[in-house]
Amino acid sequence: MKISGAKIVVETLIEQGCDTIFGYPGGQVIDLFDELYNARDRIKHILTAHEQGAAHAADGYARSTGKVGVVIATSGPGATNLVTGIAAAYLDSVPMVAITGNVSCDQIGRDSFQEVDIVGVTMPITKHNFIVKDIKELADTLRTAFKIAKSGRQGPVLVDIPKDVQTALCEYESNAQPVIPYPLTFASEVKLQKAAELINSCERPYIYFGGGVISGKASQQVTALAEKIDAPMGCSLMGLSAVPCDHPKFLGMQGMHGHFASTVAEDEADLVIALGVRFSDRATGENSRFSKHFTIIHIDIDGAELNKNIPADLSIRGDLRDSVERLIAMVDEKKHPNWENRIAELKAEELSRTESALTAAKEKLAAKGSAPKLSPYEIIDIISERAGDNVIIATDVGQHQIWTAQRYPLRKPRTFLTSGGLGAMGYGLGAAVGASTATGRRVVLFTGDGSFGMNLSELATAVTQAIPVVIVVMNNGVLGMVRQWQTLFYDKHYSNTTFDRKTDFVKVAVAFGAKGCHAATAEELKKAADEAFSSSVPFVIDCAVDCDELVLPMLPPNGTVDDIITEIK
Repeated sequence: MKISGAKIVVETLIEQGCDTIFGYPGGQVIDLFDELYNARDRIKHILTAHEQGAAHAADGYARSTGKVGVVIATSGPGATNLVTGIAAAYLDSVPMVAITGNVSCDQIGRDSFQEVDIVGVTMPITKHNFIVKDIKELADTLRTAFKIAKSGRQGPVLVDIPKDVQTALCEYESNAQPVIPYPLTFASEVKLQKAAELINSCERPYIYFGGGVISGKASQQVTALAEKIDAPMGCSLMGLSAVPCDHPKFLGMQGMHGHFASTVAEDEADLVIALGVRFSDRATGENSRFSKHFTIIHIDIDGAELNKNIPADLSIRGDLRDSVERLIAMVDEKKHPNWENRIAELKAEELSRTESALTAAKEKLAAKGSAPKLSPYEIIDIISERAGDNVIIATDVGQHQIWTAQRYPLRKPRTFLTSGGLGAMGYGLGAAVGASTATGRRVVLFTGDGSFGMNLSELATAVTQAIPVVIVVMNNGVLGMVRQWQTLFYDKHYSNTTFDRKTDFVKVAVAFGAKGCHAATAEELKKAADEAFSSSVPFVIDCAVDCDELVLPMLPPNGTVDDIITEIK
């Protein structure tokens, strides 16, 4: 039977197991939305406030489930509004299929109304992209998009569909089975044996892992390896939640704003086993100094990442879960008592430094004599005590993101959603909507007044969809992370980082149909949190935070562990 291209799109999405789409309609996808209306009992569409929010929602859907997130937008501005969300998914390896409409084929290249070359625009930020000009290729192109998005190192794929392809008719034969990813790449036995020899002969092993452990479903294997070879573990921002935060071998996030113990332990190791991580500049600082004292084994599914940022002494391309499982069988069970003692010293020193920094911050705040304020860690501790283990944590980008990454007790994979690679302010609320829609779970969004100001229009989506999200705004009245750099490296030249806005986020929440309240003391926050976690509608807690609170420790840009800043006099 002949059906329209628009109907083929919807039927193919359903065939691929897609149950929810995020998007925003427009002239060049109106046929597609008409077919979504006809199929509304089989596939759900979430209308967001903005296409960028839709892309972040598809991202949150994918990160929280491991499934492919799908987003739809019209041509021109609708398509370009997706770009930040697609780039965020690309840099963090999130499987996504973005579908855009375009003007009819005969109008392409004529500067037609709302025409843009979105395939050209997104070429550097997608795994692959397509423009479908023949309806006969439409279904298979979409299937290929899903296959690419899910295969190997996962990521976004864009499919651009001109208007006349959506309205054309074509024979369609349903394929009931979702596509299977391309075959895995398995690590060389010889290279794994070499890795085992290096591990067996080292005295101070250290495991550094990233988000590849989560997407590769290798959390248990990495933990088992650490226990067998007696190695401490640290991670990148994207690796958080892969391993329970209270595992005795886990030292936390490392790098520019990482934990003191993990950052120093890596530097003092004689062998670093890097798993599913790409050695971001935020994690390494100055590259020439980073690996000066240790040997590196790097295992990753993406061969392009090997030796890209940091040269490895032994680089192994392969599926992470399979590679680590085989490696565990090859290595000797070891104990490194001297190394364990040194790690214990570093953990104790970190605790002491953290407590000193918190005390100093409180004393500095008291000396100001200003209105009551909450410390960031105090906020996170109170919220985490009430949230329980079944919530998903989302963040925007800025100081609040790093405080959350440092402090929140993450214990299960896929419970921490943050824009790690792109660092997109405004990511959080869209991601929270997508994650809660996908899982039915409550989401806690930690945000700052700067980030929240970029995406608060998605409160409309959260209220409409009755998303149980608790939004914790760490409101310091400034663009905190940039201000911190101005404080430390620009002689306190606070150029355009003080908002001086009169926005009342609680009134904004109420205006959108949500609830909210202000909190400036621990008692006020506890009361607000109790109310928020019993609410069935989105709830905003606007927390007063001092503008001089800093995220520490910090490695200066292009600095090294030798330059680590743990306190400001």
